Amino acid sequence: MNRGVIAPEAAGMGYVALGVVAFVIAGFFDLAALRGWRYVKQATGLVALLLWGCAFYGLLRTSPRFWLPAPLTWLGWPLLLVSLFLLVYSLFLEIPFRQTYAADGVGDKLVKTGTYALVRHPGVLWLALFLASLILVCRSRLLLVAAPVWLFMDVLYVWVQECFYFTKMFPGYEQYQRETPMLIPNGESIAQCIRTFGVRGREGGRICIF
Repeated sequence: MNRGVIAPEAAGMGYVALGVVAFVIAGFFDLAALRGWRYVKQATGLVALLLWGCAFYGLLRTSPRFWLPAPLTWLGWPLLLVSLFLLVYSLFLEIPFRQTYAADGVGDKLVKTGTYALVRHPGVLWLALFLASLILVCRSRLLLVAAPVWLFMDVLYVWVQECFYFTKMFPGYEQYQRETPMLIPNGESIAQCIRTFGVRGREGGRICIF
């Protein structure tokens, strides 16, 4: 009788682990970009996204649900839409898509406007908001476990970028580090984000899968 209960939980933890593997593979995306390995860069980026997508879908499909008051679930929907828009905007629209994800190497200039004036890694903020809103909408028990694990991996991922990649990829990145907070906005960065929101970094480049 216990097997039917334990099996979905075990499968769900496997999906959590698969998401962790996706973040590890994403690290090779940065290395390939720095070395100019175009096809390795494209392949690792695609594999990382596919693995994380499979982990995400499988976890939500197999996870049992917990109870929440209906108003909290309703609140989750607008937060989900806003966070999804911000993720797409910061990672695919605000920075040059081809240079960042498809072409050889990286751009030679930083994008420091809009959400990249808010913090140096806005994708981490939007992922946190996305996962929190999805917990409200889907009420997935396993997502309560996966969300902090995946968010920790995302923070670790951008920390590695900061320490080992971005200072080599982008001239002037040290100054950007002094001017803009890494993950927690402050009053000045919020004001700068509002002033420059909508300015797209066409000449720049940045590596951000998650």
